[in-house]
Amino acid sequence: MDRLKKSGFTLIELILVIVLIAALAASTYALINPQKRFKENRNAQRTADVNSILSATYQYYVDNDGIIPPIIQENADCFSEAAHTGICKSDIAGLTCTVAGYISLSDLTTNEKYLSVMPIDPTGESTYGTGYFIVKNVNSKITVCAPSAEDTTISISR
Repeated sequence: MDRLKKSGFTLIELILVIVLIAALAASTYALINPQKRFKENRNAQRTADVNSILSATYQYYVDNDGIIPPIIQENADCFSEAAHTGICKSDIAGLTCTVAGYISLSDLTTNEKYLSVMPIDPTGESTYGTGYFIVKNVNSKITVCAPSAEDTTISISR
């Protein structure tokens, strides 16, 4: 019977120690430079939002035989504050998007067919706009960008 008794750690004890060390490492990593982590998280959200808007626009394009939402401005700079490149959150208090200087992509959110809601930049700095811009070039290539990105450029084209 004494031969069955072995010294050492059980598998559960080892797993618990590894999980505890991983949790301590993750919390220390977040504490080292929290502002950088916040920026990274906001930029990750922006990248996901830009991708969602572009994918929804592309799906709209496919479903409507090559027609994109007609209000998207051609040959504009995605990162400029040019009129009619910013995407409107929604028509607020009866104020139409075009009057506020933004374009409406409400076709993408109607009946939640392409997007359930229009994504909004994590900082939410704009009253009427989402914080994302959309333009197309002469070849109908769509570009969506996040001009408020921190320490990087976020722009996706299709």
